Amino acid sequence: DIMAAVGRLGCAAVRSFLWRRTALLNSARCLSKEELPGPYPRTPEERAAAAKKYGMRLEDYEPYPDDGAGYGDYPMLPPQGSESRDPWVDWDDKWYRMNFGDVPHIDMDQYTRARVNPDQKYTVPWNKMVAALLGFFGFNAVMLYLGHQFKHAVPVAPKQYPYNDLYVEKGGDPDKMPEDTIKHYDFPKS
Repeated sequence: DIMAAVGRLGCAAVRSFLWRRTALLNSARCLSKEELPGPYPRTPEERAAAAKKYGMRLEDYEPYPDDGAGYGDYPMLPPQGSESRDPWVDWDDKWYRMNFGDVPHIDMDQYTRARVNPDQKYTVPWNKMVAALLGFFGFNAVMLYLGHQFKHAVPVAPKQYPYNDLYVEKGGDPDKMPEDTIKHYDFPKS
């Protein structure tokens, strides 16, 4: 019974280790020569070949513009965060929520579940968020202004020192000590 529990725990640990390792290797893998972008397609035949290479229909295939960025024939895909994809699908790659053969976005590392999601819908509208931020800063500005206009000081009594208010220590002449001693207390008469 104990050996079975140890065996199940060991299998779970190995499975967890392998999953993390494959996720890490998948995110940092090198592309093969076939997966690297080719030159920008200039003719309709090259365009059809590039669409077939990436597993896309010809009418869906649109390469990045040839502006010298070096994207070549790589397809221009809409930005979609992996967080916005269905979490209940049995994806081949669970972290990126992609299946084998799916063409990743050129900036796929920006749209992982740990980063920004361009498809996120905010529950609070932007105008309300900006109004709340400006209200917060406005309230603090008004309180700061009022705090400078109406200064508030904590009432404190003068500091009490022993030995006749440290007469000698403050530079007084010990030969001319004052006769009356300072009393910082008073006992009520009953």
